[in-house]
Amino acid sequence: ISPKILFSRKVEDDEYEDGATNQKWVLAPKTQDTDVTLILNKLLREYDKKLRPDIGIKPTVIDVDIYVNSIGPVSSINMEYQIDIFFAQTWTDSRLRFNSTMKILTLNSNMVGLIWIPDTIFRNSKTAEAHWITTPNQLLRIWNDGKILYTLRLTINAECQLQLHNFPMDEHSCPLIFSSYGYPKEEMIYRWRKNSVEAADQKSWRLYQFDFMGLRNTSEIVKTSAGDYVVMTIYFDLSRRMGYFTIQTYIPCILTVVLSWVSFWIKKDATPARTALGITTVLTMTTLSTIARKSLPRVSYVTAMDLFVTVCFLFVFAALMEYATLNYYSSCRKPNCTKKKKSVRWKHLNFFSCNYSVLDMRPPTTVITLNNAMYWQDFEDACVYECLDGKDCQSFFCCYEECKSGSWRRGRIHIDILELDSYSRVFFPTSFLLFNLVYWVGYLYL
Repeated sequence: ISPKILFSRKVEDDEYEDGATNQKWVLAPKTQDTDVTLILNKLLREYDKKLRPDIGIKPTVIDVDIYVNSIGPVSSINMEYQIDIFFAQTWTDSRLRFNSTMKILTLNSNMVGLIWIPDTIFRNSKTAEAHWITTPNQLLRIWNDGKILYTLRLTINAECQLQLHNFPMDEHSCPLIFSSYGYPKEEMIYRWRKNSVEAADQKSWRLYQFDFMGLRNTSEIVKTSAGDYVVMTIYFDLSRRMGYFTIQTYIPCILTVVLSWVSFWIKKDATPARTALGITTVLTMTTLSTIARKSLPRVSYVTAMDLFVTVCFLFVFAALMEYATLNYYSSCRKPNCTKKKKSVRWKHLNFFSCNYSVLDMRPPTTVITLNNAMYWQDFEDACVYECLDGKDCQSFFCCYEECKSGSWRRGRIHIDILELDSYSRVFFPTSFLLFNLVYWVGYLYL
C-alpha cells in the first residue's frame, strides 16, 4: 500500500528568514500506526506485569545510567542535600519481543503501567518527587529483541551525614543509594554501565557554600534478614567554601580581640573607660558565637569554628580580667606606715606621713594640687622602702606580709603587678598570633 499524504501546506516566502519555499509537512503513513497498535496489542494480550522477566530461570539484570542535572542546596542543619537526576534503567524482557520492520518502539508514560518495571528505591532519600509537568517525565522504549529502556526525572532530598569536626573547612562525600525493594540478588542484579554517571554543566547548580570535587560510583552486597541485596551507591565529593564564614565570623572575632587590647594603652585610673570596653567586647563575642552556631546542627562535639570562637572569647575575657587584677592590687588597702619621711626632696612637705597602701599609687589630694608628678613619685618610693624596712618588694608580685616576714624565697617568679599592662601589650598579641598560626596550618594543611 502506497503511503498516503494526510495533509500538506505551502510555506510562503516571508514566513522564514532563510526564504525557503514550497516546503511540505508530511505525517507518517497511517499503516505504520496500525502496525504499532497491532504489535502492542499482541504483546500485551497474554502479558502478566506482576511477574518479572525470566522468573524461576535466572536473575533479571538491570543496567543503570544516571545523568545528574543539578545538585544543591546542601543543608548542614538538616543533614541532607537535594539532587535532580535523569534515572535510566535497561533490562531485557523476552516476552516483549516482536517481528516488524520497526526496530524500536518509543512510547510515553501510558505504557509504563502496562508492563513490569523494577521496584527500585532510593534507600537514603527523605523525600522524592517525580516531575509531571507538562506530562509525566517518563520515557519507555522497546526494542524488537525485548530490550527495554525506562527513564524518568526525579528530584530527591537525600540524607547526607555530615562530619563537622573541621567545619567550615570540611569536605564531604554525600551518597545516593538505591537498590531493589523486594528482589534479592538471586532474582535481580543491578550493574553500572560504562560511563554510566554523567553530570551537567555546574553553572546552574545551587552549591552556594560548596565546590563540587567529583563523583564516584560503587556496588556492594548488603546482607539483611530478608536476603542479600545488590546496593548501588554514587558519592558526590563536596568541599566547603570559607568565604561566607570568613566575612561573617572569623574577621569580626579577630577584630573584637584586637579591640580588647586597646584597654592596655588606657591609664589604669580610667576605670569607667576600661570596664566599658572590656564588657562590650565580651558581649560582642557572645553575640558572634551565637550567630556562628545558627548555621550548624546541635552536634555534641567541638567544631573548628567553635574552637576559634571559644579561644577568641577567652582572650577577650582575659583582657577584662587583666584590668580587674590590676585594679584590685592597685587599690587594695595594706598596713599603714607610721614613720614620717625625713629625706624626701620636697620643700615645705616634711610634715606628711605615709598613710597609704604599699601598692596604692593614688596620691593624696593635697599633693595633687602641686601638679608635680616627679615629687610625688620620690615621696612614694621613699615611703614604700621605709614601710618595708628597707626590703625592695615593690617590684615583686607578693603580698606585704610575705615580704615583711621574708617568706618569699629565691627562684620565685616575681612580677611587678603595676607593670601588668606593659606585659599584656606583648603577651596578648604574641600568644594570639601563635594560636592563629597553629590553628590555620593545622586545619588547612594537616
